[in-house]
Amino acid sequence: MAPDIEEAEETYPDEAIVIGVKVRDLGEVKKTRTEDPSIKIGDWVLLDLDSDHTFGKVYLPPQHLPFSPPMRAMRSVIRKANEEDERGITRQQRLAQDGHDYCLELIESLNLEMKLVEVFGSFLRRSLTFTYTADERIDFRQLVKDLARRFGCRIEMRQISTREEAGRLSGVDTCGLVLCCSSFLTDFKPVYPRGRGDGPIHNMDSHRIGVCGRLKCCLLYEEEDWTLTRRKPPALIRPVRR
Repeated sequence: MAPDIEEAEETYPDEAIVIGVKVRDLGEVKKTRTEDPSIKIGDWVLLDLDSDHTFGKVYLPPQHLPFSPPMRAMRSVIRKANEEDERGITRQQRLAQDGHDYCLELIESLNLEMKLVEVFGSFLRRSLTFTYTADERIDFRQLVKDLARRFGCRIEMRQISTREEAGRLSGVDTCGLVLCCSSFLTDFKPVYPRGRGDGPIHNMDSHRIGVCGRLKCCLLYEEEDWTLTRRKPPALIRPVRR
């Protein structure tokens, strides 16, 4: 009889080095793990984000913290930027600004009903990503052609929700605190009134509407009448035919 094969237990370190970074120097400070204790405030670092490499700026110095299970999902720094990386970051920032300005001109000239949020490049491939919000579907074929002709690289148009926009750019809500979506939330889900269907948002009290124009995520934590589950509206009462 074959001997039982014992599964190797996954081991974790006793402590982790954590720093605070702003991704592409925008939004709120996010905590990330690093193996380099020499990193200091003001340094540029390279990050692995959404299957791509981007950059961030350090705003909180290294802290040696006891390792806890949630840290397994924490993003890690690839390395501290060297001189060549810093030159690449400068080029990325300049290219992103040029792309942002030129895209705004095209949006106006093409009369596109969309709001440009952020433009950023990639360290792994020659490309520019343009994130935007829109209420309806946008035909941006001509926009992409003009952008590709101007910058000579792959152009990606990425539509995001207003919640994602608020989480990326950050801000302070009426409570006086930094937005939940930019400070600690990692998954953006719609919020619904419990048992009231999809009640029209314009009938809601203004203090329940966030800076993104949607119902505040914090309603889930502060009140019992809100849920993540969409409720079906009651059936219409129809007259009985005789």
